[in-house]
Amino acid sequence: MENNHLSLGIDLGSSGVRIAVINHKRNLLHTSSMQYSRNLEEWEDWIECCLRLLIDIPKDLKKKLITCSIAGTSGTLLACKDNGKPIGKALPYYLSFPEYSKEISELFFKECPGLSSSSSVARALRLTSMFGNELILRHQADWISGWLLNNWEYGEEGNNLRMGWDISKNSWPKTFENLRWKKSLPKIVPSGTIFGNISTKIATELNLPKSLKIVAGTTDSNAAVLATFSKDNEGITILGSTIVIKKFVTSPIEAKGISNHKLSGKWLCGGASNSGGSILLKFFTKKEIEELSQQINPIYSSGIDLLPLSSTGERFPIDDPDLKPKLGPRPVSDSLYLHALLEGLARIEAKCWQKLHGSGVELPTKIITIGGGAKNIIWKKIREREIGIPIKVCNRPPAMGVASIGLNIFLQKQHIKSL
Repeated sequence: MENNHLSLGIDLGSSGVRIAVINHKRNLLHTSSMQYSRNLEEWEDWIECCLRLLIDIPKDLKKKLITCSIAGTSGTLLACKDNGKPIGKALPYYLSFPEYSKEISELFFKECPGLSSSSSVARALRLTSMFGNELILRHQADWISGWLLNNWEYGEEGNNLRMGWDISKNSWPKTFENLRWKKSLPKIVPSGTIFGNISTKIATELNLPKSLKIVAGTTDSNAAVLATFSKDNEGITILGSTIVIKKFVTSPIEAKGISNHKLSGKWLCGGASNSGGSILLKFFTKKEIEELSQQINPIYSSGIDLLPLSSTGERFPIDDPDLKPKLGPRPVSDSLYLHALLEGLARIEAKCWQKLHGSGVELPTKIITIGGGAKNIIWKKIREREIGIPIKVCNRPPAMGVASIGLNIFLQKQHIKSL
């Protein structure tokens, strides 16, 4: 790979999109972001953000781009026609449908014990009940990849784990043969697979190179993991709208609620809570959180026991679609209430790590934290007190991580050529 060739990463998160351009040394040359004008359900927002951000990449960088990889929220599912045109709104990853629990258990439990009412299968059942079986179902990153290619045939394996894809066996479960909507599923390829060149129409519209390769990316949380450049004995916590924990392992971990991904040739296991930074924004603005945090002494407990779920239902460290939040009593002091919420979130994270440890994963010697919540140093100190493991903050955008997937493809090709 020549030194002047660059890689682009697009990271679609819960609240908006960020892009990053990196060079062959993984240095960040350009990054920008845009919030959704409405919410995650609106696929038009995904397109609007991507268009605006891609158009605004400096021309001198844009002409050197050779790969583009996409990350998206794992589990956010969209029903489409065969030509990729969406049918209705997307169903976000955080929606669970308890009414399908029995059907999912009867169909898939023996082969897919991790599937539940909060899985993509539940959202697929809802979408097919609404729109019928003559459609295709695509997760967020796969749909955006299809938009860039003008081809919605494929899906990346990591983005389809919550639909039941088995990375170890490289197949859908045998029980899926009986699904009335099996034809709605994508053809699965591993992360790092070159889908093909960007569509001529999109390349012309955005002034991107027509030779730009679209490469199968990963989930938004995995993109964050790659951006940390972590070691195998370190764990990663992504503090965004939700709390996600990840750690590299030598082999897959078989336990309910734990996902196993194959990333950069290594196994990565983890779990995701429905709780996270989004609950804080229900009560405070970002500026208020910043100001009130300075009034908190993280050494001491607030004395208030909260379970700060954003809504009813949890998926990890326990799978309980009926679990209700506990957001009171609310004290008169706003700083004390924020203190209690941060402690509640830290306790959830601690239980996530203990759940992973109880399933056979060695506890990390250090936790690298990334995401919007990682910037809050008071929260970091509360987390260290509750979890008992030192924490290091990483400020690199996850879009850098997904950009590195495409970069690795060409670094490998360059290495092979030099042999």
